[in-house]
Amino acid sequence: MSSRPNEAAIDEIVASCNGDIRGALKALLLVNEQLEAELAKLYAAVTHGGPFERGSNLLH
Repeated sequence: MSSRPNEAAIDEIVASCNGDIRGALKALLLVNEQLEAELAKLYAAVTHGGPFERGSNLLH
């Protein structure tokens, strides 16, 4: 497994924060928190028989 795609992604993220490594880390942490919250909502919906049953297209 090559780490080159990861290296390129890291370079792109840091560049988008004007070279500020700390800013890039903060941005990634915020995005991660948002994704974790979204995933928790999806798990809760599936666990409680939410809108994902019987052909719902909520995710589309």
